[in-house]
Amino acid sequence: MSRFLPRRAAGLALSALSLLMALGAALAPAPAAAQAETPIKFVLDWKLQGVHAWYYLAQDRGYFAREKLAVTIDQGEGSAATVTKTMAGAYQAGFGDVNAIVQNAAAKPGQAPVMVYMLYNRAPFALIAKADGPIRTPRDLQGRTVGTPAGGAAARMFPVIAARTGIDAAKVAWTNVAPNLQEQLLLKGHVDAAAVFSVTSYMNLVAQGIDPDKDIRWFHYGDYGVELYGNGVMVSQQLLRERPEAVAGLVRAINHAVRDTIADPDAAIAALVKREPLLNKDLEKRRLLYTLKTVMLMPEVTTQGLGDVSDARFARGFLQLKEAFDLPRVPTAAEVFDRRFLPPLAERTVAKR
Repeated sequence: MSRFLPRRAAGLALSALSLLMALGAALAPAPAAAQAETPIKFVLDWKLQGVHAWYYLAQDRGYFAREKLAVTIDQGEGSAATVTKTMAGAYQAGFGDVNAIVQNAAAKPGQAPVMVYMLYNRAPFALIAKADGPIRTPRDLQGRTVGTPAGGAAARMFPVIAARTGIDAAKVAWTNVAPNLQEQLLLKGHVDAAAVFSVTSYMNLVAQGIDPDKDIRWFHYGDYGVELYGNGVMVSQQLLRERPEAVAGLVRAINHAVRDTIADPDAAIAALVKREPLLNKDLEKRRLLYTLKTVMLMPEVTTQGLGDVSDARFARGFLQLKEAFDLPRVPTAAEVFDRRFLPPLAERTVAKR
């Protein structure tokens, strides 16, 4: 039997070597590409619309994955609700209203989320009236009835626009209406005007067979001295504190997708419709283009780039919010907006349109 021992010993040695190699492979660090991604739950401001297309384009083109982020996107229930959901810890990031952040930061210092990328260069608050009606200037609202959802932000900000246009606010009557009936009640004459979120109302009118550019008269708050910004990307205090590299990656990915969307809106809308095939892609593209034109690509953006704010204007807007909402204090800009994560200006620049 002795002549078989060397072969047996060799076999045992080979088995031992294989086992050691397997153990070594199991214990070795995973390659960088295979390391765990940071999970981020992201909530939108509303149901899927054209203004959300860049988030899904970022997913489809691998921009989140490239930053080692696993982003889950959920539909929302309002711009202000994004803030409360992020504060509650249900989400680490979201798309919502910076003015709601200001209000929460004023009342609960250190708890409100922080905006890290501004998308709506001006708040999409507006008053609308029928073009063939008697309301031709904001002052014509005196003695008229304006419809608004209960607690609507556009209605809450009305005293600011009233003070800047000479309206006697006491002579304007308000009536609460369901958000989905605002335009319908205006068209049927049940109210003389409505206080709306323009990027939503515009397409609601289109869906009812109305040409919002010809049949409706628009009074955008931003044209009458209201200096507020609007929606953007916010993150929780915890994510900001514990995973700043994830915040920077999130901002880079979204900025890349926003620029792609501006260059090729059809590609972005295609990414959106993949998630909700029942959406009318032509209507949502029109909503997207309207939003780019009226609240995003403002003159200020051509100089300071996408995602940023003017500090001086930001501060003036805080004072307007204090006036409208009787805030207990005025937060500092640093409590509300953090520009440290913005890509270089060259990567955020857009051409004049």
